[in-house]
Amino acid sequence: MKQLVIALLVGMLTLAPATAQEDAPFTGEREDMAIFGPDGAERTLTIRSTTDIAVFAPVLEAFLRDRTTIRVVYEQWGSNDLYDLSRRDCAADGAPGADLVISSAIDLQMKLANDGCAAEFHSPGTDALPLSRNWRSSVFGVTEEPAVMIYNTELVSEAEAPASRFDLIDLLRPNDSRFRGRVATYDIEASGLGYLFAFVDSAQANTFGRLLEAFGRSGAVATCCSAEIIDAVSDGRYLIAYNVLGSYALARAEENPRIGIRAPTDYTLILSRAALVPQGAEDLRDAGAFIDFMLSAAGREALTRSRLVVRLGQDPDADLQLTGGPSTLRPIALSPALLAGLDQHKRRLFTDVWRQNLASE
Repeated sequence: MKQLVIALLVGMLTLAPATAQEDAPFTGEREDMAIFGPDGAERTLTIRSTTDIAVFAPVLEAFLRDRTTIRVVYEQWGSNDLYDLSRRDCAADGAPGADLVISSAIDLQMKLANDGCAAEFHSPGTDALPLSRNWRSSVFGVTEEPAVMIYNTELVSEAEAPASRFDLIDLLRPNDSRFRGRVATYDIEASGLGYLFAFVDSAQANTFGRLLEAFGRSGAVATCCSAEIIDAVSDGRYLIAYNVLGSYALARAEENPRIGIRAPTDYTLILSRAALVPQGAEDLRDAGAFIDFMLSAAGREALTRSRLVVRLGQDPDADLQLTGGPSTLRPIALSPALLAGLDQHKRRLFTDVWRQNLASE
């Protein structure tokens, strides 16, 4: 019966039109901030982003290397708070607080553009993007990051670590499974990225209902955020985590051998973080220049070094081995299908079913 409820819910989500979310007072808080470039710069480019400062700093430094007249104020936000703040700025009179917004919650970025909160930007770089990474010349996919499963290499052997969603379901099936209460994933109510991954999973995978039921039976935990999940797996609090952003996991695994990573062999979601220029931004020129930099050869190299462009393949030079082959890659396109998941009523139904199956931490 529960699988039937999930199947019906997924169908409703897929067909639902996008509607505006209810207005609510903004209560979010900025997570961190850093300033790059000279204090006496002629111009200031303000970027709000969900990407951790430590991860994005090398990209900003590469951009500023030959631009001595610009400094960058970089604000780090959670994805839901960033969306709420951007929407509030859009509704207010005057210039928005940011010149550029970059978020892993690409569906929320599309919603902003759909509501008239993003300026159009054209350049050879953006015009050359495929439609799957260019939404109405207003939202641009700028990274390539897989959603992966991670595991604690000291507590889970390589042979036991799940290679696919089917393997994960099998690990959770026994009533006496040692993985009970030791598997984590994003809290889709707290994380815009977590909701995006779960929604895309529900639309693509015939395993989604079975996986959600397995999570419920085994006491899987929904928690926030990439860094916290990876820390908990490294510490052994969780043995496995599902749908973790691969860029962060790879960066941590370079320093921590307790982090093992698997690109699921049934299919691997690929996220392109979305950049947009808010309508009315004061520094359109520099915001556009930064978008173009991220799409340039130098920018791609900087993003690759920061693991924000992850090289997946079966050759030794790959950042992450793709044992399932190229046909298993599922890029998440900037398409109207993502907006369906933001319908307020259907989203509430979806999160209710999710909450019934996963305990939030």
